Amino acid sequence: MPQKAHLLDLGCGAGQDAREIMRAGFRVIGLDLNRALLYYARRRSPRLTLVQADIRHLPYAAGAFDGVWAAASLIHLPKASVQGSLRSLAMLTKPGGLFAATFIHGRRSGILQSGWIPGRFISRWHKHELASALNRTGWDIVQLKTVSGQERKGRWLNLIASRPA
Repeated sequence: MPQKAHLLDLGCGAGQDAREIMRAGFRVIGLDLNRALLYYARRRSPRLTLVQADIRHLPYAAGAFDGVWAAASLIHLPKASVQGSLRSLAMLTKPGGLFAATFIHGRRSGILQSGWIPGRFISRWHKHELASALNRTGWDIVQLKTVSGQERKGRWLNLIASRPA
């Protein structure tokens, strides 16, 4: 992405990724629904632009962003909602813009009973079904690979997609 590109950190949480994106020279907006996490992000990075909003109802106009970063954020939505969000994100991203995201690999979606963030809903995806959802919602896949044992435990799908020019 070119320097000064305008990026959305979707589901920014405490803002750690948004801070790194800003340090790399990009203009970034961190968006999350959780007020406490945004408060923490604001205390750590007063210059960071932060917005409280639901990722299913984004408050931006078409073509507002050069790219979207969604690290482990769309995993908290049911698959039907993710498809709607993918469509909205395609509209918000300029033609030729990029979308990078991480999804949990697997079959069973549902409420976590133990482990990482118990009590939270998690959707799990297989590569082919995520690829199909992306193709139906206006994205071209640049790279979609399964990874394990990297930043988080378990198997994940790492995605880079582009909005057709």
